[in-house]
Amino acid sequence: MFIRRTATRSKLNGESYFTYRLVSSERHGKSVRQVTRLNLGRDFTVAPKHWPALCARIEQILSAQASLAAVPLSPRLERLAQRYAARLVGRAETPAAAGAAKAPPVFAEVAVDSLEQVRPRSVGVEYVALRAIAQLGLAAILTECGFNGKLKNAALASVIARLAHPGSELATWRWLTVTSGLGELMEVDFEAMSLMTLYRASDGLIAHRAVIETRLFENVRDLFGLDTTVTLYDLTNTYFEGTAAGNPQAARGRSKEKRSDCPLVTLGLVLDGSGFVRRSETFAGNAAEVKTLAAMLAGLDAPHGSLVVMDAGIASEANLAWLVSQGYRYLVVSRKRTRHFEAAHAITIETASQETVRIQKVLSDDGQEVQLHCYSTGRQAKEAAIARRLCARLETGLRKLALGLTTPRGEKRLAKLQERIGRLKERSRVGQHYTITLTADESGERALALTWEKQPIEGTLLTHPGVYCLRTNETQWDAERLWRTYILLTDLEAVFRSLKSELGLRPIYHHKEARTDGHLFISVLAYQLVQTLRRQLKEKGIHESWSGLRETLSVQRRVTARFQRRDGRTLHVRKSTVAEPELKAIYEALGLDPTPGETKTLIV
Repeated sequence: MFIRRTATRSKLNGESYFTYRLVSSERHGKSVRQVTRLNLGRDFTVAPKHWPALCARIEQILSAQASLAAVPLSPRLERLAQRYAARLVGRAETPAAAGAAKAPPVFAEVAVDSLEQVRPRSVGVEYVALRAIAQLGLAAILTECGFNGKLKNAALASVIARLAHPGSELATWRWLTVTSGLGELMEVDFEAMSLMTLYRASDGLIAHRAVIETRLFENVRDLFGLDTTVTLYDLTNTYFEGTAAGNPQAARGRSKEKRSDCPLVTLGLVLDGSGFVRRSETFAGNAAEVKTLAAMLAGLDAPHGSLVVMDAGIASEANLAWLVSQGYRYLVVSRKRTRHFEAAHAITIETASQETVRIQKVLSDDGQEVQLHCYSTGRQAKEAAIARRLCARLETGLRKLALGLTTPRGEKRLAKLQERIGRLKERSRVGQHYTITLTADESGERALALTWEKQPIEGTLLTHPGVYCLRTNETQWDAERLWRTYILLTDLEAVFRSLKSELGLRPIYHHKEARTDGHLFISVLAYQLVQTLRRQLKEKGIHESWSGLRETLSVQRRVTARFQRRDGRTLHVRKSTVAEPELKAIYEALGLDPTPGETKTLIV
């Protein structure tokens, strides 16, 4: 083998440049022809003085003589030699290449103890992700947005990596170049792709976010025949590693991961009732939930009268009035703190987890709104335990203060004790249910005794554990239908859990606003693929979480087995490992062949 430099000209702009090819000489009858084995491209930067050694090393790897006096190369050239040798095997003919529908068996006499298995690469997650991308037409959408081939491949790889190996662009680049067989399935040499290309792909995705989201949801709706009359809306936040001083959206706020020590950024999602994302947007880390609704739903083009489901944090009176003015219906958690439930007027339903829920439907006096007072046995047990813990915490603190009054060195100053009692009540969150009395001495400055009495306030957590209230202006639906529609909001919470724990939403290492937005949007796109796959699998009775599915899928590899033949030549066979039963069941449910990629054979 040798490397040839050839002058050529671009057909697009007439630009002249050099391209490089890996060439070998082959005898055909009485003549010898030079055959291009591999196009190394115009960006091949190895100095000519290293070409002979590089070619010799490639031949050595292909002839399975790597362990015999290996040609000495620098680490960079060794990686290139390994990559080019692998590409030659990957470009080899398949057994069926002769043209037959099914190739006849190929037999070769080999030395069994010469078997070596090299270059294992994961393909399971990549295989099903490519299936979802094809079904949703994501590649075509990116082409419509003006992505060239290189950026489109990088963008698709970033989304697939977020499914298989969540992390930063650097982690994605390492996964693509070292671990994954995605390049083989896509016929793209990701090892030649620079890290900066992934950053540019992220920039391109966020620049076309609105178009991509709209077109993607249209394809989802057509694929599954969705009825887009229910809209879910909620927000979550994630934290930065570092100060993120260059990002104006990075702000301190209430962290849902208890990382108030870090600056935050907020992600808002509008979802269809089936759980697919219709729109996403990033806000400052201290964004008020109530102020984001109109911006997210305006221009959504939802059908007139669509039902918007959201939690109490967003359901302000102003937002409800805006929804009504825009022709939406609403179903929300009531912000009213008083709990009410009359068992005699309630109906009983059973959840999917066999839990009992009782619902009391109450129509407002003007007939414009319905309140659903709901009582859950499971929620009662949880809230009752919380109430006991909070009360025990407060009473323990009060007993310590009372004990201090009986010891010589205990705190007895009235003002100081009142301050400590105030802090105890604030931390316990149940102080309003206690009447606490401090008895002072004649001077009014020192306390003599501390007593308390528990007096639960009616209509609160202590008297009505397990009770919550929903409100809606949909007056025609029955109580069960309203409640089951609201429960869809728990699916949105599952979305956020999936984004954070399974799809690499947190933490964020970027400090630029656009790169942060791109990181979040890639996770959202990855979620769309996960939702597509899981919906199809659920229809076939497979209900695993994505983390469980990923674990099952990740065991499959593509491996090159090479043998020494009797005639001294080396046989290379590149093939995927056999799918184990659980993995095969996933493939069958998705209508996929259980062997990703073709079988490649090369004799050197």
